[in-house]
Amino acid sequence: MNAIWFRPWGWLFRPVSVAGWLAVSMTLLLCINAFAAIDRHSHSVSDTLYGVFPYFACSFLLLNWLAGKTSGSSSTAP
Repeated sequence: MNAIWFRPWGWLFRPVSVAGWLAVSMTLLLCINAFAAIDRHSHSVSDTLYGVFPYFACSFLLLNWLAGKTSGSSSTAP
């Protein structure tokens, strides 16, 4: 299955299919939900940033990996 979900756009990837847009929107919804849940119980900005970092980092790394695998480009960075 060689579905093209993303296209390279500089250092980033941009979605070009419905599945790509769905992956981006699900990632953003997860991050918004995590931010709201963590910010509700934090006492300062640093509490919020320390709390959301693991969720944001893992979510966007997974999205970047998915975009790289479904972009159709055969070149990989060393």
